Amino acid sequence: MYIQLNMTRANSTIKFLFLTSVLILGNKAVSQGTAKGGSNFDLQLNTITTAVPFLLISPDSRASAMGDMGVATSPDINSQHWNASKYVFAEEESGVSFSYSPWLRSLGINDINLVYLAGYKKLDKNSSISGSMRYFSLGEINFTDNTGAPIKTANPKEFAFDVAYATRLGKNLSGSMTARFINSNLTEGLTANGVDTKPGRSFAIDLGMFYQSKKFDIGEYKSTLNVGMNISNIGAKISYTNSATEDFLPANLRLGTVLNMDIDKYNDFSIGVDFNKLLVPTPPALLRTDPNEIAAGRSGDIGVAPAIFGSFSDAPGNVLYNDNDEFVKVEDGSVLKEELREINISLGMEYTYAERFSVRAGYFHEHFTKGNRRYVTMGVGLKYSRFLLDFSYLVTVTNQNPLANTIRFSLAFNLGEDAAE
Repeated sequence: MYIQLNMTRANSTIKFLFLTSVLILGNKAVSQGTAKGGSNFDLQLNTITTAVPFLLISPDSRASAMGDMGVATSPDINSQHWNASKYVFAEEESGVSFSYSPWLRSLGINDINLVYLAGYKKLDKNSSISGSMRYFSLGEINFTDNTGAPIKTANPKEFAFDVAYATRLGKNLSGSMTARFINSNLTEGLTANGVDTKPGRSFAIDLGMFYQSKKFDIGEYKSTLNVGMNISNIGAKISYTNSATEDFLPANLRLGTVLNMDIDKYNDFSIGVDFNKLLVPTPPALLRTDPNEIAAGRSGDIGVAPAIFGSFSDAPGNVLYNDNDEFVKVEDGSVLKEELREINISLGMEYTYAERFSVRAGYFHEHFTKGNRRYVTMGVGLKYSRFLLDFSYLVTVTNQNPLANTIRFSLAFNLGEDAAE
């Protein structure tokens, strides 16, 4: 993969690679509408961007096959990413998993991939410990200056380690806390206009809760209802130089519910939904007459806590101007409308036969003005004794989407005595 960089600003390298990593996540749409403050609110792009977006990539095949739905699904070995509090209700005592995701294959790039390792151990029936490691390789990148002269060849990479503790808060309720270390080395020490770059590093925590109901009847089927919540990546901002502006981590709120039905002795069916929202500032709308002044919305130059709580009401909405490009007002109801657009929706289902073979499908939806990631997912899972093998495949419903034809696979091992049974 070849990237040409303009080195006229001290941190231009960092900003360009930051946008590149956003593209890798698929969190950037191609503009087809009017500029912010134009007449057609439905086509105005106002995408939210953050540092280290690789932390939000779905790492395992089971959740990926269900439209990236995982906060309230039944516990599995990869629950660490979605909601570590689910481990308390896991049937097996322990397990480990390895997942691999080749990335951007539809664009002809063969050296970008995500590797994910996860594992857990139940301490007793009321608590568990778990951990994971994710490694994201951006492949080989050739840096050049604005004249095209080569500077260096690098292999940018990012990784994160985390550990979690989960405990039962009630007979049907559990909670968890996860601690995470993040390292993002995008330039390998490149110097731009005399300014040295450095790896971006930060610490973050996740807070999760999981509820699993008692069995109840839906017609003749025994059923349970799961409800999950996870707030992830709450941590200090990250920077790649000593002088550059710091960027937010992708703090994220995920809420979901899943209905599980036992059809008969051999057949099980689950269906559910996740709602997902970034807890970082929405870019404000700037005045046409003075691009340095905010017309609507709020400045993103705030702390982490104000950003999280303010993320539910900081959308600028539709800014209206008169014929002289002077600010008039924000269209009534447009702020709430934009806030709702920032909620991504994952729908998923899973059918399992004899606890050995699973078929999954799902759909992920992100509004056009907030990134335009929309795709259908599918996959299968096989279980034999202690071994589990899962595959997933992603088909986009938008044109020129870098996520098209993404394949993931996960290999897991149940290590507890219950698994042997």
